Amino acid sequence: MKGVILAGGLGTRLYPLTHVTNKHLLPVYDKPMIFYPIETLVKAGIKDILIVTSGPHVGHFLGILKNGNELGVDHLEYAYQEKPDGGIADALSLAESFADEEPITVILGDNTTDADISEEVTSFKDGALAFLKEVRDPERFGVAFFDENKNITGIEEKPKNPKSNMVVTGVYIYDGKVFGHIRSLKPSDRGQLEVTDLNNIYIKNGEFKWAELDGFWSDAGTFDSLFAASKYWAEKNK
Repeated sequence: MKGVILAGGLGTRLYPLTHVTNKHLLPVYDKPMIFYPIETLVKAGIKDILIVTSGPHVGHFLGILKNGNELGVDHLEYAYQEKPDGGIADALSLAESFADEEPITVILGDNTTDADISEEVTSFKDGALAFLKEVRDPERFGVAFFDENKNITGIEEKPKNPKSNMVVTGVYIYDGKVFGHIRSLKPSDRGQLEVTDLNNIYIKNGEFKWAELDGFWSDAGTFDSLFAASKYWAEKNK
């Protein structure tokens, strides 16, 4: 299976830090942020990786990651998202030729986790699978809600009154139909192609599964979460 890391956007919530470089290259303890999702994929046996990025600092990725071999990557490609605010699903659409109609594991570039997703990667067959995590601030994320059998019946993006504390972490596995579904999406009120809308298509079709991300997980897209992630990895490594 191939892997896609979505590392676009302008990182405006982290200004002025992101005036200097792309958000995903900021340090999380002793490594650039982008190293963590790469290591998650490599640990799961995925060594053919595409990084989708955007904004004024895209050249910095080449200087830091080079060809990826130092991180265990066999083949590393880059794609450029012309509209940094186009949304996660828009960024993912740029991976269509890279995926070559095969399943892909997708992870947001600001996600840091020590979970092992190799079992789900190996056993994946079709449809879509999202990794969920229980959090204290679900209103920041896409929130999943369930039926009595713990099947996901829908996902709501950043709700004011969350129906659960289980959120979509930004780690997904999709089959080859994902790009056709993306083409059917309409921009949200934010003017973006939302990954939540993409996931809800799979849910409506009865082709959506989930697994709990077993281990530490944090995004690093705000000052507080960037600090929390750095603190965790500092303590773990010591």
